Amino acid sequence: MEPLGVGDPIRLGPYRILGVLGAGGMGKVYFGRDGAGRTAAVKVLLPELAHDRHLAQRFLREAHTAQAVTSGGVARVLDAQIDDDDSRPWIATEFLSGPTLDDAVRAYGPIGVDGVRALGASLAATLRDIHAAGLVHRDLKPPNIVLTATGPRVIDFGIARPEHGMTLTTTGQVPVTPGYGAPEQVLGRRVGPAADVFSLGAVLAYAATGLRTFDGTHVAAVQYEVVHGEPRLDDVPAELRHLIAPCLAKDPTHRPTPERIAGVLAPPHGADRIWRTGPLAKDIARRGAEAERQATLVGAEPESGPSRRRLLRASLAAGAVVAATGGAGAWWLLREEARTPVESGLAGGAEPLARSAVQPGKAPKPLWGPLPVAAKPVDGVVPTPLSLRDVVMFAAKDGGLAAHFTRNGKEKWRLPDIAPTAGLHPLTEQLVAAADTSGALRVLDASTGKLKWSLPDADVGRFLTKDMDGELDENLYVVTRDGELRAVNLKMQSIRWTVPLPPSAVRGAGPRAAVGGMVLVLFGDDGVVRAFSTTSGLDMWTIQGQGKSGAAIQPTVVQRKDSGRTSHTAFLGGRTLTALTFPGGKEAWKADPPQNGASWGAPKLHGDMVIAASGTTLSAFTLDGRQLPLNGRAVRGPLPPTPLVVQGGALWAVEADGQGVSAYSTADGERLWTWSAKSRGPWGMSGVGNRVFLVNDGKLTAMPTIA
Repeated sequence: MEPLGVGDPIRLGPYRILGVLGAGGMGKVYFGRDGAGRTAAVKVLLPELAHDRHLAQRFLREAHTAQAVTSGGVARVLDAQIDDDDSRPWIATEFLSGPTLDDAVRAYGPIGVDGVRALGASLAATLRDIHAAGLVHRDLKPPNIVLTATGPRVIDFGIARPEHGMTLTTTGQVPVTPGYGAPEQVLGRRVGPAADVFSLGAVLAYAATGLRTFDGTHVAAVQYEVVHGEPRLDDVPAELRHLIAPCLAKDPTHRPTPERIAGVLAPPHGADRIWRTGPLAKDIARRGAEAERQATLVGAEPESGPSRRRLLRASLAAGAVVAATGGAGAWWLLREEARTPVESGLAGGAEPLARSAVQPGKAPKPLWGPLPVAAKPVDGVVPTPLSLRDVVMFAAKDGGLAAHFTRNGKEKWRLPDIAPTAGLHPLTEQLVAAADTSGALRVLDASTGKLKWSLPDADVGRFLTKDMDGELDENLYVVTRDGELRAVNLKMQSIRWTVPLPPSAVRGAGPRAAVGGMVLVLFGDDGVVRAFSTTSGLDMWTIQGQGKSGAAIQPTVVQRKDSGRTSHTAFLGGRTLTALTFPGGKEAWKADPPQNGASWGAPKLHGDMVIAASGTTLSAFTLDGRQLPLNGRAVRGPLPPTPLVVQGGALWAVEADGQGVSAYSTADGERLWTWSAKSRGPWGMSGVGNRVFLVNDGKLTAMPTIA
């Protein structure tokens, strides 16, 4: 919980506001206490959204609808009104102290067969009550289930989302959480109670294994698996597998009813002890006691003496409980660690190594790491770490986005509701674009993690690129969760245009893109290169068969100025290394791979040359296509698709099969060393300030480079 700040309300209706539980793209959630001492989570729409009369009315209408659900398995909506002072609508919901199912599984592991039965039977009974009220939850997932001393409780009824993203409605809307939303939701069809049953099956599989039933490198890939793939149930205990599988049927008419599920999952006597004994029960009790202490502390405060804000600030600094909310929904939980203010900072570059000081073939010691703090790969892909200001940001081991100091590797901040699989994209030297788990665009201060602005309806599935500095449009380009190409105007903070993409272009790891000269070049997973106008999204030209199917290759665009004239050239890997001039896409030159049957990887610009790998060969060309002395330098085996990184005087490349990362001299192509040669699997790699950041097998490392 954080203290109240400037602009935060002191009171909302009968609730005295004690602190801030969290903030998302749609609103802010406060910890409140009424005159009788009852606590509540009070959510308020952001001021810029409260002026939308339709959204405000829908906000309140959904809250009143949710009150129709009287089940003990939901977080009750206590009240919903429009504030008399600033006309902002607010909703008070029962405050629940306990971890979400997502956090509990991350902290304590899968909950066991009996625990899954108890969880499933309780959730099925709750869904039965929700459906009996004529409603469909539409967003049942582990973060929306709070584990309390009396059992699981379903939260986040979508009461603060725009109309196209409501999660508790009558049928007809199309929101979906990747991996938990039913196929009919993904396809935009009308949904009914059976959609919640599908979500329940995915939830129970996660509770039993700690793994998602449907997963992918980005949102569009996950959605494809939900519609066309088979659920991953191999790790589900055999005695549960045949009970969970029917819930995940593609055809909603083939899924069992909640009543049927509650019956077949009937747990043995004492199975609910998971909420009453053991580490989880202690966690629940500790959170409840701390929440009560906070409410009592402020409730007993005398009218005179230190201000309430000062008292709260002092209490929180002394180690009070921390709470957080999801990016767009209204869920809340209490965490153990206290949050301290995060200050902005800059990082100086590391001192590069002199080449004469490097022993040939022997890798230098890391600047810091390896640290076991990063997420494992998903479908063979590791999100690329990004360094801005004084931090390096990466997909965190326990979920969400983490930022560690570049100078020493210590954690600086963490945002649990960011979806790192969407990628990160730098906007300025200070700002970074990220997406939360609902697809909302979040523009963050990289150094502090603080939200600068957000666009909830951006529906980001994966970031692609942004216009070059000085371009007229200043767009950020993304692939949406539905597999469309979208331009977000950064000046207006609004959607500029959206155009469809073929499903074959966005499958797998998804497309890669570069932009320049008002042309967006997109290299699809189908091997087709497509060019779009940045001002309108209209098709400009297409190159068929540039790459092989299933291997999108990052293109590169360079801007050159000659006699006051600006020109742009795109460089493409694939079957040939090709240079194209803009805007028409005319071929300037191309080079065949040095080995028959091989393909070129992603071209890397370094000064006035283009470096690319093909098979076991590292090659370099001038921007006009002339071969350079580096051409033909041998490397260790066919390099994987991880883009090359140039930092200092070294070019870094992941070796074949992920067997370490090698540094090659940019001057003559000589291999200087290979670090972590015994490693295997995919890598994420980036570099800045004479530091190279590596992620492999859940470990983050910072390496030095040469001058």
